[in-house]
Amino acid sequence: MDAMKHNGLRFYLRIYRKILAQDLKSKMSYRADFIISTIGMICTNIAGFVSFWILFRNFPSINGWSYHEMLFLYGFSLISLTPVQCLFDNNWSLRMYVYSGDFIKYCFRPINLFFYYQSEVFDIKGLGQLAFGIGTLAYAWAKLGLALTPLALLKTLVFLVTASLIMIALQNAAAASCFWIQNSFYVLDLAFKFRDYAKYPITIFSPVFKFIFTFIMPIAFIAYYPSLVLLRPDAVPLLSWLSPLIGCLFFFLSYKLWMYGALKYSGTGS
Repeated sequence: MDAMKHNGLRFYLRIYRKILAQDLKSKMSYRADFIISTIGMICTNIAGFVSFWILFRNFPSINGWSYHEMLFLYGFSLISLTPVQCLFDNNWSLRMYVYSGDFIKYCFRPINLFFYYQSEVFDIKGLGQLAFGIGTLAYAWAKLGLALTPLALLKTLVFLVTASLIMIALQNAAAASCFWIQNSFYVLDLAFKFRDYAKYPITIFSPVFKFIFTFIMPIAFIAYYPSLVLLRPDAVPLLSWLSPLIGCLFFFLSYKLWMYGALKYSGTGS
């Protein structure tokens, strides 16, 4: 009966709130590190913003995409990447826990193993990325003259969640490779670096990369396909409307892969 109670959403929210409070207290004890990390992330995002500005000083558009449309994709991608930055940052430490044997400690708690491991770390500096992303998106939105209606905001929210699920799924799957691959860091690092391409429309890539970024490493669903619903409402491809379903499917599959590896490692069975 107790195990059944532990499956409730309210239970997990209460547990997460307590874990989050402890993690934030720990991080605030090292304020200098937090401030420096946050400034570094903001500077990185500013550099991306400036790179667009420099690029479009020489080219008025890139394959039919204007400066402010590209900024829209950039802001959209930054916001959608915030959940994976803040909530799933512990994936970067997974391989070390697995190789050292310390991961076994997560296997003896009467709560979901995936939740327990991921909730242990909250990367608060990701909130700086969120603020910059919102500012960039709002600026591009205003410059493009897009209608600010409840329906438009609802679409934006739905497709931002969709984009976040895709990025979380990619990181979950890449991190889970450590259960089978010794040098799994390179798999995770590759998935992380691929996200830089999410801020560009896939129409600027060759047909081979269009296929890869859509069906194999689906980063086109992080910004490009969701943004078309708002930027090009008169010519929205089917893949854009299927983005929520694809996001949920990829997240579910990545969760199952992560749990399969974790349960195999712990020897508790499925």
